[in-house]
Amino acid sequence: MSKLIVDRVGPATSVQDAGRHGTQRYGLPPSGAMDPLALAAANALVGNPLFAAAIEIGPLGAAFRARGAVRIALSGAPRPADISDRPLANNSSATLQDGDVLTLGVARGGVFSYLAIDGGIQGEPMFGSLAVNARAGLGSPYPRPLQQGDEISAPFASDAPDRSIELPAASERPIRVVLGPQHDEFGDATQSFLDAEWRVSAASDRMGYRLEGESIPHLHGHNVVSDGTVNGSIQIPGNGLPIVLMPDRGTTGGYPKIATVITADLGRLAQTQAGRGFRFKAVSMAEAQAEYRTMAKRLRGLPGLVHDARSSWLDLDALHRANVAGTAVSAFDG
Repeated sequence: MSKLIVDRVGPATSVQDAGRHGTQRYGLPPSGAMDPLALAAANALVGNPLFAAAIEIGPLGAAFRARGAVRIALSGAPRPADISDRPLANNSSATLQDGDVLTLGVARGGVFSYLAIDGGIQGEPMFGSLAVNARAGLGSPYPRPLQQGDEISAPFASDAPDRSIELPAASERPIRVVLGPQHDEFGDATQSFLDAEWRVSAASDRMGYRLEGESIPHLHGHNVVSDGTVNGSIQIPGNGLPIVLMPDRGTTGGYPKIATVITADLGRLAQTQAGRGFRFKAVSMAEAQAEYRTMAKRLRGLPGLVHDARSSWLDLDALHRANVAGTAVSAFDG
């Protein structure tokens, strides 16, 4: 058995999988990966089930040290990455040898990255999942965000070759929503919600993305009888600024919900960096369902997109020592 030792880590890094389902009736939110597509891509690169547990890495950097050989894959938000000073490309796999250090920089153009381990993360499922929910004290192997010194057990690396996967660039189109269930509590302000440009607040987290922009007024006050929520529910609290509920949300809420982000766009919203502007677009329930089916087909097709990696890394010192050009002479010598 090998191990991945946490040398350095930011505050928003934890073990996540597809989440725990069937527990909301007990008041337990699903948790799970903020960007399921990136989680699935990382797992596909090392041959794991698509939604096996992996390390979800927040916007700040991290460093991990191998004890024994560990085969890993990285996907999600682009960021600088290297293995003991050898560059590691995003959306690719590699093998860490004993003592190697994987160093990850700050995310660029996204928020969350996923580090999958060949053979999966070892842990004790809690309500059918390893997904961490720190507020509820759930998750495994640690029921909290990762800290320096934590050890992640892993099977000894297989001899599989390095792989990569080609994923399309993230769309720049508006985040699509289905209006309701309480959009009638806002009257004409519903159109203002759709017309406005919004920005993700730096105060956002895995429980909810707080948005900054023009306040949305309520017609009848900001309290309703508490009812169920889902991932992507958009609540409008008393200050009129929307909160998009994310995987660690509460299972019920008492603020009116103006709309719900469609499942196919939730990962894209989760990868929106704080301060970056975006808009919402209302779609029909039929369109939301069609986009979900397209997303499911895309997920199933990920293993077929994996191919052997084409490394562009060169050891320049070794190239100089090889003297591949032979002995240089002057063209003017007789």
